[in-house]
Amino acid sequence: MSHSKPASTAEPKDAVVLTPDPLDFTALINCSRDPKAGAISAFMGTTRDSFQGREVLSLEYEAYLPMADKMLREIMAEARHCWAVHHVTIGHKLGHCPVGEVSVVIVVSAAHRHESLAAVEYLINRLKDCVPIWKKEILGDGTGQWKENEPSRELRSDISPQVPSED
Repeated sequence: MSHSKPASTAEPKDAVVLTPDPLDFTALINCSRDPKAGAISAFMGTTRDSFQGREVLSLEYEAYLPMADKMLREIMAEARHCWAVHHVTIGHKLGHCPVGEVSVVIVVSAAHRHESLAAVEYLINRLKDCVPIWKKEILGDGTGQWKENEPSRELRSDISPQVPSED
């Protein structure tokens, strides 16, 4: 990680879009455009048709909106602290997301590609780690399976009652 001064004297434009509507990739990229930016890097996550050999028909996303918005803005600030970025935009689909549809978009503009690419990777990893957005896979057999991220599993194990061993 490089720790450099802010990339632009212009006020940063951070945007968070949490919506049940399809994500407009072009509009989200346009939110991060800046005449001082020599790079605009983006990540676009889509719903795939299988997971661990099982057919996936679609995904369902749910979020605790006030906390999701707050956490997304916090991880944007973290990225801004680590890299000299101009603007950051994060969009996440909520509700039904069929195979092939975009579920998450992260866009970062910066003067140089290294900064924007590093920030994009950091942001998607942090989003999956700590933002309260939950994913349910709808499988080919009609069943649904909630997927949880690593911190959720750790939290659940931390708060699970400990059964005393019989000595």
